[in-house]
Amino acid sequence: MGKKYKRIKRETLISYLMIAPEMILMLIFIFIPIVYAFYISLFDWNAMGTKAFVGISNYLKMMQDSTFKGSLLVTGKYALIYVLTVYVLSLAAAVFVNSIRSNKRQQACRIGIYLPNTVSTIVAATLWTFLFNSRNGYINKVLDGIGIGRQLFLGSRSQALVCVAIVGIWVVFGYNMIIFLSALKDVPSEYYEAAKIDGANAVQRFFKITLPSIKGTTIFVLVTSLIASFQAFDQIRVMTSGGPGKTTEVTVYYIFQLAFEQYRFGYASTIAVSLSLIIMVVTVIQMKLLKFK
Repeated sequence: MGKKYKRIKRETLISYLMIAPEMILMLIFIFIPIVYAFYISLFDWNAMGTKAFVGISNYLKMMQDSTFKGSLLVTGKYALIYVLTVYVLSLAAAVFVNSIRSNKRQQACRIGIYLPNTVSTIVAATLWTFLFNSRNGYINKVLDGIGIGRQLFLGSRSQALVCVAIVGIWVVFGYNMIIFLSALKDVPSEYYEAAKIDGANAVQRFFKITLPSIKGTTIFVLVTSLIASFQAFDQIRVMTSGGPGKTTEVTVYYIFQLAFEQYRFGYASTIAVSLSLIIMVVTVIQMKLLKFK
């Protein structure tokens, strides 16, 4: 009994030591900054002068800030476009790649679809800015060639947010495809064989076998995609700077403007803390709904 207890104690200690570096990094780069941001949110501070304590005044001001409310609406629209499209494209790509019988062809498809994920968002945004150029962009040249006509894209109030979302989707959907693909390969082939014997077609097999079998992966992809959509910044900074007419000014970009253009670090921290709470609440609700279904 004593030897067994010592072994368990040693294994537990080793486990804690193995996760200690990760926990330390999370403490330094996540938890401490969150606590400090909350502390700064209670002050009026421009990062250079002395801090003036204002209590919850910044939070009361935020409740009346129409720009903040507008940025939340834009963030919600972006999240809707981003999350749904990433999920559908990633799953569709995974099902397609998984259906390829040749290992070499399947590997080539995996690499080709995953490749955009190796490009940084800033580089991708710069590339797509040229493609979406309303005058000399390649996409408009193609549209001209097939008779649709040129589009404003990043200069259009109705198209800019979609164009920005396309960049984020293009970069990340290959990564999620790999996650879905690994989940699909874990589904026992006996399930599909039994369904075929029972006369189920491909669509029925997908909805009755595939989707229920990868439910855990679906929850993971949807939750991480939602969090990523609320943190969108790089492509917006490069492509639109929040325009035209603030139609792409998401909340993170508004925080950036407050902090690094207007030097209102106290108020920027207030919105950052509030956005973190919103992300947590929405994520919990999303997980509850998905598990309930």
